[in-house]
Amino acid sequence: MARTITDSIGRHIRIQKTPAHVICSGAGALRLLTYFQSQDRIVAVDSIETRMNFVDARPYALANPQFKRYPIFGEYRGNDNPERIVCLNPQPDVIFKTFADMGYNPEELQHKTQIPVVVLNYGDLSHYRSGLYQSIHVMGDVLNKAERAIEITSFFDQLIADLKKRTTDIKDRQSCYIGGVAYKGIQNFQSTEPVYPPFAFTQTHNVAFDEIGKHLSHSYIAKEKLIEWNPEYIFVDLASLTADSETNVLYELKNDPVYQHLNAVKQRNVYGVLPYNGYAQNFGSTLANAYFVGKLLYPNRFVDIDPSQKADEIYSFLIGKPVLQKMNEKLHGLVFQKVIKG
Repeated sequence: MARTITDSIGRHIRIQKTPAHVICSGAGALRLLTYFQSQDRIVAVDSIETRMNFVDARPYALANPQFKRYPIFGEYRGNDNPERIVCLNPQPDVIFKTFADMGYNPEELQHKTQIPVVVLNYGDLSHYRSGLYQSIHVMGDVLNKAERAIEITSFFDQLIADLKKRTTDIKDRQSCYIGGVAYKGIQNFQSTEPVYPPFAFTQTHNVAFDEIGKHLSHSYIAKEKLIEWNPEYIFVDLASLTADSETNVLYELKNDPVYQHLNAVKQRNVYGVLPYNGYAQNFGSTLANAYFVGKLLYPNRFVDIDPSQKADEIYSFLIGKPVLQKMNEKLHGLVFQKVIKG
């Protein structure tokens, strides 16, 4: 049955039928589709999904290794190839597209392919959660899976509320820093998130938040500031391990004399966490990290939680498979472990 869908930027898109075949353009679009467990509708992928020789710690991709064998319809970050798209067999009924201001213009793509292009605002789990939720509901409407959209957003809300409830009224808040956060590629220890959700959800003191402000997402911190803040705990985003062994974050922490002044390094309170970003934010990993942070810092509030089991519960709900073991193998066995041992 034909329907008109309003996408995330207010465009009214005519959908002739419930799509049996789709493609996902732009960072994170395919991740959202797997949350609907509708990856069987994919007929092609962008180039990033078929890369063979890099450490991939994206849960949705690990759960769907078949993506590497699909035809390529364009380059990553939304750089679509209309000629390839119109040659696909079967033809997509719909193109989902995130980050519409990057890559191929959605209106022009729709005009050239004559395929409806539904733009999604990727959002996040903190300040732009409403944008993420709107996109999930838009995708659910297009796929005729509105009930699943409600299940996904309710699942996020329930976990975030649970984390907040567990960490309410804690008087002694530990000071923490997250370093090595990937951002459009691998970064060094000075790369951080001032509004890192695992800290926010557990009401933990993020030293970068105080200085930089709550509205800034990614940032780079001067070494001098890190020494000044001197956090009690440091968390390392293990995406950084994909860099060369003599340039990654662990090498920095062990060999840069500046970092030896940090109390967390001296006391070996440095722990590995799942990658926050991986072709846009890994929402499941973000929530899994929050439970690990809570368990580590406030164990009496998380006595019933095993962070590894919780991670696989989250992955099983979102992408249909537990993939923590696979991710940990790729990340040197350091997920939720001390990364500097004394």
